[in-house]
Amino acid sequence: MDAVAQSDASKCLGDRIIKVNHAGEHGAICIYTGQIHMARLTAPAMVAELIEFRSHEQRHRAIFWAELQRRGRLRCRSYWLCGLGGYVLGLVSGIFGASAIAATTVAVESVVLRHLEQQVLALRGNDLPAVSAISAIVAEEQQHHDCSASHTQAGSFWPKVLTPVVSASTEAVIWLGMRL
Repeated sequence: MDAVAQSDASKCLGDRIIKVNHAGEHGAICIYTGQIHMARLTAPAMVAELIEFRSHEQRHRAIFWAELQRRGRLRCRSYWLCGLGGYVLGLVSGIFGASAIAATTVAVESVVLRHLEQQVLALRGNDLPAVSAISAIVAEEQQHHDCSASHTQAGSFWPKVLTPVVSASTEAVIWLGMRL
C-alpha cells in the first residue's frame, strides 16, 4: 500500500474511532445519570463522586464532538443506542447499591482503557489529532476505574455477576459502533 492510501486508511479509521468514542462518552454520561438517580436512594455517599465522574465524561464527549466537527463528520449511528443502553445500565446497577455501581464502572472502564490504548497504537504517527483527543481523556478514565475499584470488596457478589455481563456488553457496543 502506498503512503497516500495508507494515510487515507488511517484517517478513515481515525474518523470511525472518534465517532464511536463520542457515542461511548454519551453512553457513559447516561450510565452516571442513571446511577445518580438511583444512588440518591441506595448509595447516597457515592452521589458526589458520580456527579464528578459524569462531568469528566461530559468534557470527554465535548472533546470528541469538537474533533468530529473539525473533520466535518456526523456523530455515530449508535449514539442514541449508547445513551439509552447506558441509562438503563445506570438505573439497574444503581438499584443494587454501591457495590454494583462500582463493579459496573470498573467493568466498563477496563474495556474502555484497553480500547483507548489500542486506538492510540493504531493511530500513532498517522492521525495525530485523533491520538491527541484520545490521549486527553485517558487519565480521567483511569481515575474512574481506580477509584471505583477501591470501592469493590474482594469476593463480593456484584463484581462476579456484573463484570462479565457489562464487559461483554461494552465490547459489543464498541464492535457495533465501529460497523455502523
